[in-house]
Amino acid sequence: MEFPPALDAHLKAIEARDLEGYLATVHQDVTLVLPNGKLLRGAEEIAAYHRAWFSDHDWSLRAETVRVETAGDAAFALLSVVYDDLDPDGKPYQKLYYLTLYFVRSDERWLLVHDQNTFR
Repeated sequence: MEFPPALDAHLKAIEARDLEGYLATVHQDVTLVLPNGKLLRGAEEIAAYHRAWFSDHDWSLRAETVRVETAGDAAFALLSVVYDDLDPDGKPYQKLYYLTLYFVRSDERWLLVHDQNTFR
């Protein structure tokens, strides 16, 4: 499988809040750095985080591709994200950030090994 369809499947799973579909794109040894600097490690920790996030139906995000590169069995995507949500009082807010996703090809599948979120 080429990388662009794998990236698309990963992003669509997030937008659809599809935990199983999302985890099918994630490596067991994945790391995730949240915009506040918190580091999550491993598929189980990432699954727990996304299970909680996906259960919240107030948010939406729009991702625009800034750059995509592949080199052999590795690939990364840099995305510009607009994230809309509601605070605990129900007031809307918006965050803008860059999302860097690093994947490796394993058994003809592209799996996410690192996810880095950085506010802009």
